[in-house]
Amino acid sequence: MRDEMQFSNGQRGIHAASNQAIVLDEDVRAWFGERLDSAGLEALVNATLREHIRRAGEPLERTLRRVVREELRKAG
Repeated sequence: MRDEMQFSNGQRGIHAASNQAIVLDEDVRAWFGERLDSAGLEALVNATLREHIRRAGEPLERTLRRVVREELRKAG
């Protein structure tokens, strides 16, 4: 089987299918459905994922400060 595999032209991190469909759980679809605007579901999912990626490396202290500020704004 190893003789049949040919990876000499492969590139790390590149996937053959760049337009893959994903299936969202019902609760996730409902969450996005409540927030849909004229941009549509795909744009909203992409924006949400980009924001998550941006904040994924955020230090805990910064996260806590951001959340406290957001909550104080809502309450004030």
